[in-house]
Amino acid sequence: MRSLSPLFVFLLLYLATSVIARDFYKVPITVAFLVSSIYAFCTLKGSVNKRVGVFAKGAGNSAMVLMLLIFILAGAFAECAKSVGAVDATVNAVLRFLPGSLILPGIFLASCFISLSIGTSCGTIAALTPVAVGIAAHEGISMPLMVGLVVGGTYFGDNLSFISDTTIIATQTQGCKMSDKFKVNVKIVAPVAVLMLFVYYLLGKDGHTGHVTEDVDYLKVLPYVVVVVSAVCGLNVLIVLIIGMVLTGLIGMYEGVFDMFGWFASINNGILGMSELIVVTILAGGMLSVIRHNGGVNYIISKLTRRINGKRGAEATIASLVCLINLCTANNTVAIITAGPIAKDIADKYGVDKRRSASILDTASCFMQGVLPYGAQTLIAASLSGLNPLDLIPYLYYPVAIGIALVFSIIYRYPRNVSA
Repeated sequence: MRSLSPLFVFLLLYLATSVIARDFYKVPITVAFLVSSIYAFCTLKGSVNKRVGVFAKGAGNSAMVLMLLIFILAGAFAECAKSVGAVDATVNAVLRFLPGSLILPGIFLASCFISLSIGTSCGTIAALTPVAVGIAAHEGISMPLMVGLVVGGTYFGDNLSFISDTTIIATQTQGCKMSDKFKVNVKIVAPVAVLMLFVYYLLGKDGHTGHVTEDVDYLKVLPYVVVVVSAVCGLNVLIVLIIGMVLTGLIGMYEGVFDMFGWFASINNGILGMSELIVVTILAGGMLSVIRHNGGVNYIISKLTRRINGKRGAEATIASLVCLINLCTANNTVAIITAGPIAKDIADKYGVDKRRSASILDTASCFMQGVLPYGAQTLIAASLSGLNPLDLIPYLYYPVAIGIALVFSIIYRYPRNVSA
């Protein structure tokens, strides 16, 4: 148990103090990881140089460096696309021609597509919630329902996007390609998304007027389309993000949104915007390396797998582990960073396909994050709409549905090609 003490220090500092303060974002997560990492460093035996070596082995291995490069490029692309007006253009492109009966499924579809394109649930909520609130007020639609479907839809992209940090971390920790994980993951959640579209159509079929938006600059939608299509086709994610970043720069300069120096500033702002995630990833990698060195990972695996009988039990254990950590940290990215290496060991031991374990990590974390009233996504949406976070929970249909779909996927062994 001593080997796991750095993890307990992190949870105590981050979770316990947040409960006392009644604010799960009162303690900066970077500070929590810094303190727990310093404690982990102190638990090691040997010289300072030896301890640094153990910590650096996890913080700076090749997979970690690749992950950080992806974060940097993803942040740069996302900020460039925002600066050029691609988010607004994408919102308007989806909403422009919606008839009244399709407002609910249309907003849900917009939330799914935008989050898939930009790779961030929080960014999508910030962009789409004000639009959804305005439509709800104009059409007399339940505000919690409208905002809830926006929040729910963002987890579709958070779960599947090639530039989502959860997808990046899940695939990198499990050692599989994003395109391969996408093909497995989409078979589990796509039917749920289709079902939600039908449910929202039934709920909103009596609507009569559409929401008129401003003219759409379709050229600004192009970077998102190129990123999604090229990523689905299997192009290396680093190349995909560079292409998207360059394309937004060319479009921005062509349309006079910014000059070359303005583009450079957007790239810089995007990189700086990823700084917290980069720091957390480095510290978490080092801390987990110490835990692994001290035998903590083997201890966890032995306890969690004590009653595992085959792949089904291993998959359920991986899902339970990431859900538990997510519940404690209220951050699905941190949950996957923490659980990923352990999940990889469990998957290797019981022959779980790495595409499958990556899919389970991402889907289970999105489910848990989606039903937490103190999750960042719900808090942002509540703040923008003036609602209480608890008002939204009963309307978060999609996260609950993908959690149920994942359970059925584990029990009934599908997709078959990775569950045999």
